[in-house]
Amino acid sequence: MRIAAYLAHPRPGSFNHAVFDAVVDELRQHGCRVRAHDLYAEGFDPLLTASETETVQPLGAAADADGNTDPALERHRAQVAEADALVFVHPNWWGMPPAVLTGWVQRVLVPGVAYKLAAAEGEPAGLLSADRALVLNTSDTPAEREEREFNDPLDSVWRACVLPYTGITDVRRTVFRTVTDADAARRSDWLRQARALAAALLD
Repeated sequence: MRIAAYLAHPRPGSFNHAVFDAVVDELRQHGCRVRAHDLYAEGFDPLLTASETETVQPLGAAADADGNTDPALERHRAQVAEADALVFVHPNWWGMPPAVLTGWVQRVLVPGVAYKLAAAEGEPAGLLSADRALVLNTSDTPAEREEREFNDPLDSVWRACVLPYTGITDVRRTVFRTVTDADAARRSDWLRQARALAAALLD
């Protein structure tokens, strides 16, 4: 099984890194071919260019204003297109993914790669081969407050706004909270849970 996995956290040694490493290791132990990307460590450029703002017509090769192609971006697009499943690990920051991951979504999940759209007001047709995704988030907001005050915006981002657009309807999401005050035993439990969730992605 081919899996593309993405980490978005800028601090080496963060709990997000530990979750990502555990998930990638678990999947590889099960024989998966995992394309693992630490977007901050790789220096992924999240800035959408003017030429990348088309929503209906398929985009051509990723190129800058001078016409120079971006091989890293092309590689990301090719890998996400061929994956059987996707994994995203990131914190909840202001009810949003970190900017590097938001930029990744906007620059990689483009028309002709992740979806096709006949007209701006039409319904998209997903193009990705993947039929499932695992989203693992960390948060310092208690679950009851997240629902009561904010209506869990990250759930809407992934489960309603992004992944179904690409054709992925099996979206599995878990939030580890609250992270800052969690002791070592609690974090170990979460890492075991992350491994179990990764293994279940193969079912």
